[in-house]
Amino acid sequence: MANEIAIALPARSGDPPRTRLAMPHQQLDQTAPAEVQAELLRRMTGLSGVRLGRSGVSLPESRALHLDPQLAHGPADAFMVGTEFAHLHGPSDGSLHAMLPAPAVAEAINKGWGELHPLARDGTAPATLVMLYGPRDAIELESVWQLVQASYAFARGSTGERGMRSSSINPAEGARLVDDGPGS
Repeated sequence: MANEIAIALPARSGDPPRTRLAMPHQQLDQTAPAEVQAELLRRMTGLSGVRLGRSGVSLPESRALHLDPQLAHGPADAFMVGTEFAHLHGPSDGSLHAMLPAPAVAEAINKGWGELHPLARDGTAPATLVMLYGPRDAIELESVWQLVQASYAFARGSTGERGMRSSSINPAEGARLVDDGPGS
């Protein structure tokens, strides 16, 4: 269908970044450069009907994408809280959390672009909640941008699983997790 988005990502090069097992769920190394984060944020805020604001679920420095309620036709598991469907973490991190349809979750994880959120791993949050690793350069930005667009389409209700190229997912695989103690 014309309004569905197909995701076919290249494999992410290198080892996955280290991430925290505890909350807050953050990327600990391989941080996205400031100029790449700025370009990702510019693109994200250019999406029609998206308002940049404070996250309802993340740290204060996170920059959240809130979809205009009149456009928010996606299922409940396309949103974190309210109409927030993604947030970019602060400049010291550069990763983001996004809600993705199941086939896009599988593609992102299997190709090394992200991991399930710890709350999704334990069943507390929907399995659509993922961390996308911060893009390390302009080439990686294009893959992360495809995933952000899939999240946006999911929130708008304009993407379906039929439109996603899917492969099976093993949530136990992915980044090396580090438990640095209690988070906020």
